Amino acid sequence: MSAVEKLPEVDNGLLRFLTCGSVDDGKSTLIGRLLFDTKTILVDTLHAMERTSKKRGMDVVDLSLLTDGLQAEREQGITIDVAYRYFSTGVRKYIIADAPGHEQYTRNMVTAASSANLAIILIDARKGVLTQTRRHSTIAGLLGIPHLVVAINKMDLVGYGESVFESIRADYLAFAAKIGIEDVRFIPLSALTGENVVDRGDSMPWYEGPTLLEILESAPAAHTEATEPFRFPVQFVCRPHAADDAALHDYRGFMGRVESGEIAVGDEVTVLPSGIASRVKDVQLYGRSLGQAGSEQSVTLLLDDEIDISRGDMIVKTSEQPRVVKQIDAMLCWLSESPLDRARKYVIRHTTRETKAILSNIEYRLDINELTQQPAERLAMNDIAKVSFKVAQPLFVDAYSGSRATGAFIVIDESTNNTVGAGMIL
Repeated sequence: MSAVEKLPEVDNGLLRFLTCGSVDDGKSTLIGRLLFDTKTILVDTLHAMERTSKKRGMDVVDLSLLTDGLQAEREQGITIDVAYRYFSTGVRKYIIADAPGHEQYTRNMVTAASSANLAIILIDARKGVLTQTRRHSTIAGLLGIPHLVVAINKMDLVGYGESVFESIRADYLAFAAKIGIEDVRFIPLSALTGENVVDRGDSMPWYEGPTLLEILESAPAAHTEATEPFRFPVQFVCRPHAADDAALHDYRGFMGRVESGEIAVGDEVTVLPSGIASRVKDVQLYGRSLGQAGSEQSVTLLLDDEIDISRGDMIVKTSEQPRVVKQIDAMLCWLSESPLDRARKYVIRHTTRETKAILSNIEYRLDINELTQQPAERLAMNDIAKVSFKVAQPLFVDAYSGSRATGAFIVIDESTNNTVGAGMIL
């Protein structure tokens, strides 16, 4: 290899992951440790953290300051909102979501979990599996997070004992079996000292598994584990402009994001709701022909035929069509302080499509603490329930378990335009 040649950079794709668990389990400190030990903290940020830590009388840097950015959080010492952080290693890029630990902020955890491909469930080694541990694990399962890592933290406070780790592991596995969680890994660590987070220490020689960072670096990225159907909700119709202006275009195209699957020139597609079929003439990005596109790429599609297509329509492969429905059965998390009102009309936003809707049934409310199904006439904030909505216009849906993009929707209050619910289609 010549001196100017470089080894190809390894890229395992973007990984979105979530940290959750009970209050004071060390979620914010764990994220701070990840960023600190991977050397992705800016120098001025580190200096500011050092100054704040000294003011608090601490001898070491309080790494939780990286994510507990809200003033209310700093005063109370808890995480209220979802804090996002971005970092990268030589292997991949990451987006971390630090979810709140308090029960009343369950809705924030749902928001954070909706786009995560892996969840780290933190457990305090001194306390074991708690109610909030079970609650967050159940929500992670409901929201289809494919991979769970149970991080048993604060092992330094229990003498790094293997028996403590094994006892908590057995308790969690017994609970996981009840709710159908299968893909779960366990790791003992100390976010405070850094043991088994990025680097392996000498305090737990009995643990022979990977460090937390090694698990993250090898975790499958989104859209890589199974073949997904092509789904392209139309966001904007690009119409012809004056051809004498080179900066403008002289074609009709359909702009949007490939939510799942792949598309290439020549593929036969169907436009919904019209059901009219055509073929892809070109796939473009900023006027440049790509020939093909895959999941999460924003592109412009050109079709062979002139078809009346509007925002909210969906382009799919003819051989991979979704369900077209006017009633949806779903698991719904209610996010609003105002309860769900059977007498009111709401707006459901599904991909780029909006339609008015009414609640037709609440089959049951899920008791997260007892893992039981309870009858319910109304839903309060943070409640999770199985419901049915009737919609005014047809929606093009897949089951959430098969496609998170086309299996999810939000409920909007018409009068305030606030998002009041988030649903996962069954």
